[in-house]
Formats: sequence, structure tokens, C-alpha cells
Amino acid sequence: MNAVEVERLQVVRGGKVALHELSCSVATGSVTGLLGPSGSGKSTLIRAIAGVQRVAGGVVRVLGSNAGASELRARVGYMTQAPSVYGGLTVRENLRFFASVLGAPGESVDRAIVEVALQEEADRVVVQLSGGQRARVSLAAALLGAPELLVLDEPTVGLDPVLRRDLWRLFHELAEQGATLIVSSHVMDEADRCDSLLLIRDGQLLVQATPAELRARTGAERLDDAFLRLIETVS
Repeated sequence: MNAVEVERLQVVRGGKVALHELSCSVATGSVTGLLGPSGSGKSTLIRAIAGVQRVAGGVVRVLGSNAGASELRARVGYMTQAPSVYGGLTVRENLRFFASVLGAPGESVDRAIVEVALQEEADRVVVQLSGGQRARVSLAAALLGAPELLVLDEPTVGLDPVLRRDLWRLFHELAEQGATLIVSSHVMDEADRCDSLLLIRDGQLLVQATPAELRARTGAERLDDAFLRLIETVS
């Protein structure tokens, strides 16, 4: 069963086609990586799945409903590329506010703080935090209420290798518990951490495959080399 079904999705932004009749699917309980260079359309696809992107055509179905439907509000966690929390509030105050909006239980605030390793910063005002710490606050907000689908736009940018490793471990733990995750990145070394990959370029899906399938298809051992070979075959 698929948590997300995208059929012939077309998005036009600023008079330019950002996504060209793109179709893909995301299996329930998987960690799917959305990879491609900057400007490839990753964030546009993420927004369409989260239901906050105006589309020119096509269909996006999420957990059996149209993307953006009101009944999905508490079932989908969405982390934007730019931190989307209030700078004048502490970490804990931000999360309590978002938990109240979602109707999430109070204990989910403390759990989310631990999951993103912000215990020491929990009572600091967000504006005083580093960029990486602010990103983790946004991720914690997306985790509130144990959503069935997590749509994360470059959640590991600016984080040190140890924290990146720990977050990917968390992502897989959540998937093992039944959640579905879509994680965008432009860093190809994160591709090996995914169950399935969506590789896009210039608003088009180049391939949907597992890391092993991508290696077999291209004959490359390194996934960044595989991506380059794939680009060469379709250019």
C-alpha cells in the first residue's frame, strides 16, 4: 500500500514549469529520499505533497485523501527548508504552541525535544540558537503528535555528522513503527540511508529505485557517480 500517490503533477511557478507531469509513489512505512541538485524541483514536490503548493494539473493523494485536505492536518508532519518557528519564544514554548494547534498530547513536547537532542536548549529563546538548532526545532514541531506521514525538506542541512547519523537512525525507527517519511536532500551520501530514492532534475523524475537498483542500473558503486551516469543517459 502506498502512503502517497502522485499522478502527472504539473506546477508552474513564476511563469516557468517547475514540475513536468511528474508521477511517483511512496510506500507506507518507508524512508524515501528525494534527491537532486538545487533548483531541481525537490521543494516544489515536497510542498505539493504537504498540500501547500498550487498545482496546474495532476493529482496528489496522501493517506487516501487529496493533499492539503483538512483531515490530514494532524496526520501529516511538514518541515520546511527554512525554520518555521517563532524566534521570540523558547524551544519549549514553540512546541507547546504547535502541540495545542494540532491537539497533540502534552507529553509529545518533551518526547520531540529528546528525539532531536535539544534538551539543553529547551528553555532558550529560538532567536539565540544557531541555524542548525533552529532547524531541529522545526523538525521537533513536525514530529509532534506522531504523524503518519513526515515530509521533511532538507532536515539535516548544517548539522554535524554525529547528529545527522542520529537523525537518520530516528527516521528509520519511526518507519519501523509504521510512519512514512519523505526526506529531501541534495547530498548524495545520504541516499544510502534511504529505502527508496526519487531522483529528480529540472522538474522531471529521472528514476525511482532502491540504492541497490540504481547501482545495478548504472554500474556505478558510488551513488553520486550513479546519478551522474543516469543524467548522461537521459541528456
